[in-house]
Amino acid sequence: MPFVTIGGITLHHRYVGASGKAPSVVFINSLGTDFRIWDDVVAALDGEMPLLVYDKRGHGLSDIGDISSIDDHVDDLSALIDHFGLEKVVLCGLSVGGMVAQGLYARRPEIVEAMILCDTAHKIGTAESWNTRIATVESKGIQAIAEGVLKVWFTPTFHTTRGAQLDGYWNMMTRQTLAGYIGTCKAVRDADFTDAARRIAVPTLCIAGDQDGSTPPDLVRSLAALIPGSRFEIIRDAGHIPCVEQPESLTALIRGFIASLAPGAETHG
Repeated sequence: MPFVTIGGITLHHRYVGASGKAPSVVFINSLGTDFRIWDDVVAALDGEMPLLVYDKRGHGLSDIGDISSIDDHVDDLSALIDHFGLEKVVLCGLSVGGMVAQGLYARRPEIVEAMILCDTAHKIGTAESWNTRIATVESKGIQAIAEGVLKVWFTPTFHTTRGAQLDGYWNMMTRQTLAGYIGTCKAVRDADFTDAARRIAVPTLCIAGDQDGSTPPDLVRSLAALIPGSRFEIIRDAGHIPCVEQPESLTALIRGFIASLAPGAETHG
Protein backbone atom coordinates (compact mmCIF):
# COMPACT_ATOMS: atom_id res chain seq x y z
CA MET A 1 0.00 0.00 0.00
CA PRO A 2 1.25 3.54 -0.71
CA PHE A 3 0.36 4.76 2.79
CA VAL A 4 1.65 3.72 6.20
CA THR A 5 0.94 5.18 9.63
CA ILE A 6 3.97 5.32 11.91
CA GLY A 7 4.06 7.13 15.22
CA GLY A 8 0.69 8.69 14.50
CA ILE A 9 1.80 10.16 11.16
CA THR A 10 0.54 8.74 7.87
CA LEU A 11 3.23 8.89 5.18
CA HIS A 12 2.65 8.61 1.45
CA HIS A 13 5.41 6.58 -0.14
CA ARG A 14 6.43 4.24 -2.94
CA TYR A 15 8.93 1.39 -2.61
CA VAL A 16 10.40 -0.30 -5.67
CA GLY A 17 12.39 -3.45 -4.97
CA ALA A 18 15.17 -4.97 -7.06
CA SER A 19 17.20 -8.16 -7.19
CA GLY A 20 20.93 -8.20 -6.58
CA LYS A 21 23.09 -6.69 -3.88
CA ALA A 22 22.79 -2.97 -4.62
CA PRO A 23 21.92 -0.91 -1.54
CA SER A 24 18.50 0.66 -1.09
CA VAL A 25 18.34 4.35 -2.01
CA VAL A 26 15.95 6.60 -0.10
CA PHE A 27 14.98 9.91 -1.74
CA ILE A 28 13.93 12.90 0.38
CA ASN A 29 12.11 15.77 -1.31
CA SER A 30 12.65 19.51 -0.97
CA LEU A 31 10.54 22.24 0.61
CA GLY A 32 7.24 22.82 -1.17
CA THR A 33 7.39 19.67 -3.32
CA ASP A 34 6.42 16.02 -3.08
CA PHE A 35 8.07 12.78 -4.14
CA ARG A 36 7.00 13.20 -7.77
CA ILE A 37 10.06 15.39 -8.32
CA TRP A 38 12.05 12.12 -8.37
CA ASP A 39 9.86 10.37 -10.95
CA ASP A 40 12.30 10.52 -13.89
CA VAL A 41 15.26 9.43 -11.76
CA VAL A 42 13.33 6.56 -10.17
CA ALA A 43 12.06 5.40 -13.57
CA ALA A 44 15.61 5.33 -14.93
CA LEU A 45 17.00 3.40 -11.93
CA ASP A 46 14.05 1.02 -11.57
CA GLY A 47 15.29 -2.56 -11.43
CA GLU A 48 18.91 -1.62 -10.76
CA MET A 49 18.53 -1.06 -7.01
CA PRO A 50 15.76 -0.85 -4.41
CA LEU A 51 14.25 2.65 -4.33
CA LEU A 52 12.11 4.35 -1.67
CA VAL A 53 10.45 7.73 -2.15
CA TYR A 54 8.06 9.41 0.26
CA ASP A 55 6.36 12.72 0.97
CA LYS A 56 7.84 14.45 3.99
CA ARG A 57 5.49 15.29 6.83
CA GLY A 58 3.47 18.36 5.84
CA HIS A 59 4.02 17.74 2.11
CA GLY A 60 2.18 15.95 -0.65
CA LEU A 61 -0.30 13.35 0.62
CA SER A 62 1.41 12.75 3.96
CA ASP A 63 -0.05 14.02 7.23
CA ILE A 64 0.88 17.52 8.34
CA GLY A 65 1.61 16.64 11.95
CA ASP A 66 3.60 18.97 14.17
CA ILE A 67 6.83 20.37 12.74
CA SER A 68 9.06 22.13 15.20
CA SER A 69 12.50 21.05 13.97
CA ILE A 70 14.35 18.91 11.46
CA ASP A 71 14.17 16.17 14.10
CA ASP A 72 10.46 15.71 13.32
CA HIS A 73 11.32 14.86 9.71
CA VAL A 74 14.19 12.65 10.89
CA ASP A 75 11.75 10.76 13.13
CA ASP A 76 9.57 9.92 10.13
CA LEU A 77 12.46 8.89 7.89
CA SER A 78 13.99 6.70 10.60
CA ALA A 79 10.69 4.97 11.27
CA LEU A 80 9.96 4.46 7.56
CA ILE A 81 13.34 2.81 7.01
CA ASP A 82 12.66 0.49 9.94
CA HIS A 83 9.17 -0.25 8.60
CA PHE A 84 10.68 -1.67 5.42
CA GLY A 85 13.37 -3.54 7.34
CA LEU A 86 16.22 -1.78 5.55
CA GLU A 87 19.44 -2.39 7.47
CA LYS A 88 21.64 -0.15 5.31
CA VAL A 89 20.56 2.69 3.04
CA VAL A 90 21.96 5.35 0.76
CA LEU A 91 20.25 8.65 1.49
CA CYS A 92 19.61 11.04 -1.41
CA GLY A 93 18.22 14.33 -0.10
CA LEU A 94 17.44 17.53 -1.99
CA SER A 95 17.64 20.89 -0.20
CA VAL A 96 15.86 20.42 3.16
CA GLY A 97 15.87 16.73 2.27
CA GLY A 98 19.66 16.88 2.44
CA MET A 99 19.39 18.36 5.92
CA VAL A 100 17.07 15.52 6.94
CA ALA A 101 19.68 13.09 5.60
CA GLN A 102 22.39 14.76 7.67
CA GLY A 103 20.12 14.61 10.69
CA LEU A 104 19.49 10.91 10.27
CA TYR A 105 23.19 10.21 9.91
CA ALA A 106 23.91 12.17 13.09
CA ARG A 107 21.33 10.09 14.94
CA ARG A 108 21.82 6.64 13.40
CA PRO A 109 25.11 6.47 11.48
CA GLU A 110 25.08 2.67 11.59
CA ILE A 111 22.22 2.41 9.08
CA VAL A 112 23.63 4.88 6.54
CA GLU A 113 25.94 3.35 3.94
CA ALA A 114 26.45 6.56 1.96
CA MET A 115 24.85 9.92 1.20
CA ILE A 116 24.01 11.98 -1.86
CA LEU A 117 23.47 15.57 -0.76
CA CYS A 118 21.88 17.47 -3.60
CA ASP A 119 21.55 21.27 -3.71
CA THR A 120 21.74 21.50 0.05
CA ALA A 121 24.10 22.67 2.80
CA HIS A 122 25.02 22.37 6.44
CA LYS A 123 23.17 25.64 7.04
CA ILE A 124 20.76 27.27 4.59
CA GLY A 125 19.85 30.96 4.73
CA THR A 126 19.72 33.29 7.71
CA ALA A 127 17.17 33.69 10.48
CA GLU A 128 16.24 37.05 8.97
CA SER A 129 15.65 35.66 5.47
CA TRP A 130 13.54 32.78 6.78
CA ASN A 131 11.54 35.01 9.13
CA THR A 132 10.78 37.35 6.24
CA ARG A 133 9.58 34.45 4.11
CA ILE A 134 7.48 33.05 6.94
CA ALA A 135 5.86 36.43 7.65
CA THR A 136 5.02 36.89 3.96
CA VAL A 137 3.46 33.45 3.67
CA GLU A 138 1.50 33.89 6.88
CA SER A 139 0.02 37.20 5.75
CA LYS A 140 -0.33 36.71 1.99
CA GLY A 141 -0.12 32.98 1.27
CA ILE A 142 2.40 30.89 -0.65
CA GLN A 143 1.29 32.48 -3.92
CA ALA A 144 3.01 35.69 -2.84
CA ILE A 145 6.45 34.09 -2.97
CA ALA A 146 5.89 31.43 -5.64
CA GLU A 147 7.20 33.40 -8.62
CA GLY A 148 10.44 34.22 -6.87
CA VAL A 149 10.91 30.66 -5.64
CA LEU A 150 10.36 29.15 -9.07
CA LYS A 151 13.02 31.49 -10.46
CA VAL A 152 15.63 29.78 -8.28
CA TRP A 153 14.15 26.31 -8.70
CA PHE A 154 14.60 26.38 -12.47
CA THR A 155 16.84 28.06 -15.03
CA PRO A 156 15.67 30.83 -17.40
CA THR A 157 15.70 28.25 -20.21
CA PHE A 158 13.27 26.04 -18.30
CA HIS A 159 11.00 29.04 -17.77
CA THR A 160 10.92 29.90 -21.46
CA THR A 161 10.74 26.42 -22.99
CA ARG A 162 8.88 24.18 -20.53
CA GLY A 163 5.81 26.23 -19.68
CA ALA A 164 3.47 23.32 -18.97
CA GLN A 165 5.90 21.82 -16.46
CA LEU A 166 6.43 25.22 -14.89
CA ASP A 167 2.67 25.52 -14.41
CA GLY A 168 2.62 22.09 -12.81
CA TYR A 169 5.33 22.94 -10.31
CA TRP A 170 3.62 26.24 -9.54
CA ASN A 171 0.53 24.19 -8.69
CA MET A 172 2.56 21.75 -6.59
CA MET A 173 4.06 24.54 -4.54
CA THR A 174 1.01 26.76 -4.10
CA ARG A 175 -1.23 23.85 -3.09
CA GLN A 176 1.13 23.01 -0.26
CA THR A 177 -0.45 23.34 3.18
CA LEU A 178 0.53 26.51 5.03
CA ALA A 179 1.24 24.60 8.23
CA GLY A 180 3.53 22.13 6.47
CA TYR A 181 5.35 24.83 4.55
CA ILE A 182 5.79 27.26 7.44
CA GLY A 183 6.73 24.52 9.89
CA THR A 184 9.44 23.25 7.56
CA CYS A 185 10.70 26.80 6.93
CA LYS A 186 11.15 27.15 10.68
CA ALA A 187 12.89 23.78 10.85
CA VAL A 188 15.40 24.81 8.17
CA ARG A 189 15.89 28.23 9.79
CA ASP A 190 16.91 26.62 13.07
CA ALA A 191 19.02 23.78 11.66
CA ASP A 192 22.82 23.93 11.68
CA PHE A 193 24.80 20.81 10.77
CA THR A 194 28.19 22.53 10.51
CA ASP A 195 29.77 20.51 13.30
CA ALA A 196 27.87 17.33 12.44
CA ALA A 197 29.09 17.46 8.82
CA ARG A 198 32.69 17.21 10.00
CA ARG A 199 31.84 13.88 11.63
CA ILE A 200 30.35 12.24 8.55
CA ALA A 201 32.40 9.11 7.90
CA VAL A 202 30.62 7.46 4.97
CA PRO A 203 31.09 8.05 1.23
CA THR A 204 29.31 11.28 0.35
CA LEU A 205 28.55 12.91 -2.97
CA CYS A 206 27.58 16.59 -2.93
CA ILE A 207 25.84 17.90 -6.06
CA ALA A 208 24.82 21.40 -7.16
CA GLY A 209 22.98 22.78 -10.15
CA ASP A 210 25.21 25.36 -11.80
CA GLN A 211 22.41 27.96 -11.78
CA ASP A 212 20.92 27.18 -8.39
CA GLY A 213 19.90 30.47 -6.79
CA SER A 214 18.73 28.88 -3.55
CA THR A 215 21.79 26.87 -2.52
CA PRO A 216 24.43 28.10 -5.00
CA PRO A 217 27.36 25.87 -5.99
CA ASP A 218 29.77 27.67 -3.66
CA LEU A 219 27.50 26.92 -0.69
CA VAL A 220 27.22 23.24 -1.62
CA ARG A 221 30.99 23.18 -2.15
CA SER A 222 31.45 24.53 1.38
CA LEU A 223 29.42 21.58 2.68
CA ALA A 224 31.60 19.17 0.72
CA ALA A 225 34.69 20.82 2.22
CA LEU A 226 33.43 19.97 5.71
CA ILE A 227 32.83 16.27 4.98
CA PRO A 228 36.03 14.20 4.97
CA GLY A 229 36.68 12.53 1.63
CA SER A 230 33.49 13.76 -0.04
CA ARG A 231 33.06 14.37 -3.76
CA PHE A 232 31.60 17.52 -5.28
CA GLU A 233 29.92 17.64 -8.69
CA ILE A 234 28.14 20.37 -10.66
CA ILE A 235 25.24 19.65 -13.01
CA ARG A 236 25.19 22.02 -15.95
CA ASP A 237 22.04 23.86 -17.03
CA ALA A 238 20.20 23.17 -13.79
CA GLY A 239 18.72 25.25 -11.01
CA HIS A 240 17.73 24.06 -7.56
CA ILE A 241 15.88 20.90 -8.66
CA PRO A 242 18.12 19.00 -11.10
CA CYS A 243 16.05 15.83 -10.69
CA VAL A 244 13.35 17.66 -12.66
CA GLU A 245 15.46 19.80 -14.96
CA GLN A 246 18.40 17.47 -15.74
CA PRO A 247 17.34 14.00 -14.56
CA GLU A 248 19.67 12.18 -16.94
CA SER A 249 22.73 13.94 -15.55
CA LEU A 250 21.66 13.37 -11.95
CA THR A 251 20.84 9.72 -12.64
CA ALA A 252 24.28 9.16 -14.16
CA LEU A 253 25.95 10.62 -11.06
CA ILE A 254 23.82 8.49 -8.74
CA ARG A 255 24.43 5.33 -10.77
CA GLY A 256 28.18 5.89 -10.82
CA PHE A 257 28.30 6.70 -7.12
CA ILE A 258 26.35 3.57 -6.18
CA ALA A 259 28.65 1.47 -8.36
CA SER A 260 31.66 2.93 -6.53
CA LEU A 261 30.31 1.56 -3.23
CA ALA A 262 30.63 -2.06 -4.37
CA PRO A 263 33.48 -4.04 -2.78
CA GLY A 264 36.63 -3.67 -4.84
CA ALA A 265 35.31 -0.72 -6.83
CA GLU A 266 37.72 2.12 -7.54
CA THR A 267 36.93 5.17 -5.42
CA HIS A 268 37.74 8.83 -5.94
CA GLY A 269 38.12 11.48 -3.26
